[in-house]
Amino acid sequence: MTTLNEADAADRRTVGFAERIKAGTDAAHRETEQSRFVGALLAGELTSDGYAELLAQTYLVYRELEDAGRTHTGNPVASPFLHDELLRVPSLEADLEFLRGSSWRETVSALPATTRYVERLREVAYEWPAGFVAHHYIRYMGDLSGGQIIRRMLERAYGYTTDGLQFYIFDDIPKPKVFKDTYRAKLDAAPLTPEDQQRVIDEVNFAYRLNGDLFAALEADIDRYLAR
Repeated sequence: MTTLNEADAADRRTVGFAERIKAGTDAAHRETEQSRFVGALLAGELTSDGYAELLAQTYLVYRELEDAGRTHTGNPVASPFLHDELLRVPSLEADLEFLRGSSWRETVSALPATTRYVERLREVAYEWPAGFVAHHYIRYMGDLSGGQIIRRMLERAYGYTTDGLQFYIFDDIPKPKVFKDTYRAKLDAAPLTPEDQQRVIDEVNFAYRLNGDLFAALEADIDRYLAR
C-alpha cells in the first residue's frame, strides 16, 4: 500500500518545481496585479513623473538584486540563472535619465515599502542562493511575461517607443518564450530538496507581498501623479 508520504513524493516528481512555484504563488500573484496605481498608469491617467517614480523605486530593488547576483558566480543553485542579458539596472538608469534628466539620481528616494523590500534582499539574497533565485524568478520572469504587455500598453498610453521603455526591452532575448521555457527547466533541475523548494515558494509569496506593499505606497500618493 502506498503511504501518504510516498504519494506526496511521487506528486513532486510528476509536477516539476517550476509548476509548483506557479501553483503555490498564484493567489499572491493575482493579488499583486490589483494595483490601482498600475491600473491608472496603464490607462494613461498618470503624469510621466508618476511613471518615473515607479521606475525609481524599481531601480532601487534591482540595484540590490543585481548586486547580490554578482556574489553567486559559480554557485550550483544560483549561477545557472545569471544571464547578463537580463540585467535591468542600466536600462532603468537610461529611462530615468530620459524622464527626469541628467540629475535624476538626486530625485530618487526610497519609500518605506521599498526600504523593506531592499532590506529583505539583503537578508536572504546574498547568503541564501535559493532565496536569491526566488527573488530573481519573480522579477525577471515577470518582466518577460506581464512586463511585455505593460510595455505595449505604455506605448499606446504615452507614446513612448524606446526611450522611457528600456526597462521592458530585452534586445538580447529575441524569443522570450524560449528563454522562459529554458529558465523553468533550470528550476526543475536545481539541486534543491523538497524542503528547500518549499522555502523558495514561501519566499516568492513573500516577494509578491513586498511588491504589493510597494504598489500600495505609490497608490497612497496617487493624487500627486494624476494628470490634470
